[in-house]
Amino acid sequence: MSAQNSTLLGLQPLRLTTEDETDEPKTPISPPSPVWSPRTGANDKKNEVETPESVITQYTPQKDVGSPRAAAQSLKFVEPKRESQLRASRRSWTSILCCVRPQNEGYSESPESEPVRQNVDRPTHPVAPPYHGKLCMGPQTGVNVNRKCLVLDLDETLVHSSFKPVPNADYIIPVEIDNKVTDVYVIKRPWVDKFMTAMAEVYEVVVFTASLAKYADPLLDLLDPDQTVSCRLFRDSCCPFEGNYVKDLSRLGRDLPSTIIIDNSPHSYIFQPENAIGIRSFIGDSTDQDLLNLIPFLLSIRDQPDVRDVLMDCPKGGRAYT
Repeated sequence: MSAQNSTLLGLQPLRLTTEDETDEPKTPISPPSPVWSPRTGANDKKNEVETPESVITQYTPQKDVGSPRAAAQSLKFVEPKRESQLRASRRSWTSILCCVRPQNEGYSESPESEPVRQNVDRPTHPVAPPYHGKLCMGPQTGVNVNRKCLVLDLDETLVHSSFKPVPNADYIIPVEIDNKVTDVYVIKRPWVDKFMTAMAEVYEVVVFTASLAKYADPLLDLLDPDQTVSCRLFRDSCCPFEGNYVKDLSRLGRDLPSTIIIDNSPHSYIFQPENAIGIRSFIGDSTDQDLLNLIPFLLSIRDQPDVRDVLMDCPKGGRAYT
C-alpha cells in the first residue's frame, strides 16, 4: 500500500527512527561546571595553563593612607597589665595611633578631638565559616610550649618577589610553571634577619603564605637557614572567601587571645582583624625599617593575657604601613 493510499484510509505512515532520534526537541547539553579545588584555590579546569600570577600571591594597596613611618614609629612599649587596666588604657592607645585612623569605619571624633571606637561589642567583619576538618598545626612542643603564636605573611611582608630580573636580588628561586622552569628574583625586607631571630626567642613563629609551596618552601629554606620558623603554611591551608585567600586563625589550633598575625593584605585576616597588625607592602625600598620598629612593640606585649586588648587599637586594613 502506497503512502498516498494510507493517508486516504486515515492511516499514518510508519516512521523509522534511530536510537539518537526522538520526537522531542533537542536541547544543548551544558558542560559540567568547574569544581573548586581547596589545594589550588582556583577552579579546576582541564588543560588550564599555570601562570606566574597563580603561583605567587601578592597584594598591592589601592592608595596610601596616613604616614607609614609615623605609624610604625608610633608603636610603643606596653607594660604588662591586668584585664581591667588594659581596658582602661584603650583610650591612650587610641590617641597614640590616631594619625593613621581610617575615616568612616566605625570611628568618630569626640568633642575633645580624640577618636573613640563605636559599637565595640558588635562584630563589624565577616565571620569565619564553620570548620570541622583537621587543624593546620599540631600541639606546641619544646621551647614553644605556652608561647604566643606569631603568624607572619611572606610576600610583601618579609620579602618581595618578581619574575623580572633584579640586579640586587638576595635569592633566585627556580620554579616550574606549566612544564617550564622560571626564575623568581627575591629581595629580603631590610632587618628581616634581625626580626626573625628576635621573634623566635619569645614567640612560636609561623609563616603563613597564600602562595604555592613549590615557590615558598625553597624560599624559606634560604630565608630561614637556622629554622627559627616552627611551621610553614601555604595556600592549601587558606580559606577561599569572596575571591580571596583568607588565613583563618581559628584553624591553627592556637588560642586566639595568644595569636598575632602580621600581614600587608587586609583580606588575609578579615575573619580576625582584632588579632592583626597591618604592615606596609614591601616592594624593594632599601630604607624600610618597619620590621625593626616592630621588634620592641612585639616584645612588650608577649606577656599580655589577651593580645587583642592591645591589637584592637592598632590600625587595620594595611593602613598602619601602607
